[in-house]
Amino acid sequence: MLILGIESSCDETAASVARDGCEVLSNVVASQADIHRQFGGVVPEVASRYHVEVITAVIDEAMREAGVAFSDLDGIAVTQGPGLVGSLIVGLQAAQAISFVHNIPLIPVHHIAGHIYANALEAPMTFPLIALVVSGGHTELILMKADNEFEYLGRTLDDAVGEAYDKVARILEIGYPGGPLIDKLATTGCDTYSLPRIWLDKNGFDFSFSGLKSAVINLTHNAKQRGELIDPANLAASFQASVVEVLVGKTMRALEKYGVENLVVAGGVAANSGLRGALEAAAKEKGIHLMIPAFKYCTDNAAMIAAAGAVNLRQQKTSDLALDAKPNLKLV
Repeated sequence: MLILGIESSCDETAASVARDGCEVLSNVVASQADIHRQFGGVVPEVASRYHVEVITAVIDEAMREAGVAFSDLDGIAVTQGPGLVGSLIVGLQAAQAISFVHNIPLIPVHHIAGHIYANALEAPMTFPLIALVVSGGHTELILMKADNEFEYLGRTLDDAVGEAYDKVARILEIGYPGGPLIDKLATTGCDTYSLPRIWLDKNGFDFSFSGLKSAVINLTHNAKQRGELIDPANLAASFQASVVEVLVGKTMRALEKYGVENLVVAGGVAANSGLRGALEAAAKEKGIHLMIPAFKYCTDNAAMIAAAGAVNLRQQKTSDLALDAKPNLKLV
């Protein structure tokens, strides 16, 4: 089964060809990070225009690297949502055009399902499992008892964890995107600043990072008023320690409560070295089977869309050419 995956939900234009949802034949990504860095974040109109400029070349390169023709494909998987509507439309229309011209089944994919199924690119996923989704727009714990069966256990009530990283990076004035910059800086510092661990209801699985972000803001402002210097590396390490402790703590408690021994991690923040290390240590201690995608499959890419698309195609979850982009598409 050969699937062409297309991803354009935010600021990466990506295309990939994968066989049977696990063997990646090509994975091409055109990043806009340098373009949006000057703005300190993604500008939706700029993102969609850049997608238009490069989408054809990205798809052509993915097909060339894979050494396949459109006539070889069994399906075209494309991100339907969630995401920026202008960006989603570009990828969706490209997929619809190829589907129409070559009479290839069109497969809609939920962006978060794609991130979860990025783990299938490494090894088969074993059910039941709990997925910890950590990205710029999502922080969620999801129970899966079978393919495409998603049950929310908890989610963020305000900022997503990746969003909090970007905002704290702005406070520290270290650049954009904030996640990898804070992660790198944290490795050179120590957890010396007293920052809160936002547990909310200790028996529940929802998250909140707005209070932690506010605590960082207040700490830096108060230090400036007193003429004190803030150590950026120590503050980055302290912020990351708070985030990681809560993410790992709630995840391990969810695994215990639901009697699940398989954990997968998904989303861009899955590339965070502090989080990966803490999850690996906790999983080893508790006998949990942990899956985290390779770094290249953590951030937005099309191989993960092809992987999720293969599952959808097996379940005959295809669409006609009237498929619409849905920026607020729900997973459940």
